[in-house]
Amino acid sequence: MATIEIVTRIDAPQERCFYLALSVDLHAVSARQTNEEIIAGVRSGILQLHDSVTFRARHFGVWQTLTSKVTALRAPAYFRDDMQQGAFKSMWHAHYFEPEGATTLMRDVFVFASPLGWLGKLVDALVLKRYMRQFLQQRGAVVKQYAESDAWQSVLPVDLPGARPT
Repeated sequence: MATIEIVTRIDAPQERCFYLALSVDLHAVSARQTNEEIIAGVRSGILQLHDSVTFRARHFGVWQTLTSKVTALRAPAYFRDDMQQGAFKSMWHAHYFEPEGATTLMRDVFVFASPLGWLGKLVDALVLKRYMRQFLQQRGAVVKQYAESDAWQSVLPVDLPGARPT
C-alpha cells in the first residue's frame, strides 16, 4: 500500500480547520479541477460520524465514482474516512489537527492500493502517488485559504463552536 503524508500549517483555530475539512461544500470547491460533483449521500454541510458521500470526478480523462464514509471522529482533533466503493483496491484518509500556539497543524495521512497486483503497485509508484499528493496539497491549500480569511463563513455556520477566534 502507498502512503502519503502532508502537513499544512494554518494560522487559524483548530476547530475551524477541523470543521472546514469535514465540509462537503469546501471539498467541492477544492476539487473543481476534476469537475467533481456530489451524486449521493450528504450533499452539503458538515459530515458527521458514519456519514457517507459519493463523488463523481474526472481523473486522467476518465470519470470515476468514489463513495467514502466517516468511520472515526474525535472532534476537533481527528477524523478518518474510508473508501466504501471506488477504483482503488482500498483507500483510507486520516485527518489530524494539532494546535501549536495560535496556529493549527493539519496532517493528512492518505493510504491507498490500486487493484491489479504488481501492475497496480507499479502504477501507484510511478503515477498515482505523485498525482494524489498534488491533489491533497491543493485541498490543503484551499482549507488554509478559507481558514485564514473570512471565506470560512461561506461554508461553515458562523455560530459553530470554536470556529471564531477567541
